[in-house]
Amino acid sequence: MAPADDHRAAIRDHALVLGFDAVGFADPDAGAASESLAAYLAKGYHGDMGWMETTRHRRRSPTALWPAVRSIVAVGMNYGPEEDPLAAREAAVSVYARGRDYHDVLKKRLRALARWIAESRGCEVKLFVDTAPVMEKPVAQRAGLGWQGKHTNLVSREFGSWLFLGEIFTTLAIPSDPPGSDRCGGCTRCLAACPTDAFPAPYRLDARRCLSYLTIEHKGHVPREFREPMGNRIYGCDDCLAVCPWNKFARATPHPELRARTSPFRLEELAGLDDAAFRKLFSGSAVKRLGRDRFLRNVLVAIGNSGDSSLASAARRRLADRSPLVRAMAVWALSRLLDPGAFSELRRRFAGAETDREVHAEWNAGASPESG
Repeated sequence: MAPADDHRAAIRDHALVLGFDAVGFADPDAGAASESLAAYLAKGYHGDMGWMETTRHRRRSPTALWPAVRSIVAVGMNYGPEEDPLAAREAAVSVYARGRDYHDVLKKRLRALARWIAESRGCEVKLFVDTAPVMEKPVAQRAGLGWQGKHTNLVSREFGSWLFLGEIFTTLAIPSDPPGSDRCGGCTRCLAACPTDAFPAPYRLDARRCLSYLTIEHKGHVPREFREPMGNRIYGCDDCLAVCPWNKFARATPHPELRARTSPFRLEELAGLDDAAFRKLFSGSAVKRLGRDRFLRNVLVAIGNSGDSSLASAARRRLADRSPLVRAMAVWALSRLLDPGAFSELRRRFAGAETDREVHAEWNAGASPESG
């Protein structure tokens, strides 16, 4: 066996011992992914994720990020849910954020693997877990971990939609694995499942219409046309992932850190969180990265969609919140839960003192018979 193949087998075995569920190897050639990125940015599909534009030159190829890289070790960890990810919940949080922050979980293992590779193989390494401009899904496909489905996410024959990804760039020359073959066929379930028609075409995602983007990445007010489709989603959306037929081969994660660690949330309790309570509740969770204000923005949209008038008091308490994001969605929620007379009375009491233009606009829109 050639030395390069020795490296390959040893690294794969050690990665599995460390707890990774999938391991593959790829060369650093970005191939068509660079062209796809350019087209994506040109159409503005990235929305206000400006970092994608500012890092585009480093993102276009692994060698642009680190010229010394000769091979990439791609790894995956199964975070498959123990229950139907779309099962009814009062407040829906994406599967990936129900356990501990995957960045921390993967990075601990990646550091151990990278250190072992560097010391045992005598090479240089750099590791990444969604922490640098690396096009992780194209890398994972080139390394044979799966393929990018029509919803643009990675699909695995063994783990379905539920793989967290990480990469180790190395100066070792390691033979690549065969790339993952597209096995979507004629299926379009993921495209049909999207509540906001965020896919202009198969394999193309307009993030500006995606509920994961709108509830997590988007920093401003949720556009009116997307509020009702948000339903009870307060962090992320799993619809396109969950309906994939390849999930029939998936299984629940064996990793305790990645299992859901919280009881189902209640909207009334979430709406009452202050900064300290928010940080405590979501300590060690990916949700904490969102920040309390945007999180409550999402919670109040869910309250407005609930049809439960008993939640109006929770929304009313947020009319004097320090954050315009929160106040605006409290107004919108109340416009949907209260009868016109009760809403008009609140508008008379609060709107005149409102200093934020967009919150004031919500008061005016809520008073209109056409509001929704």
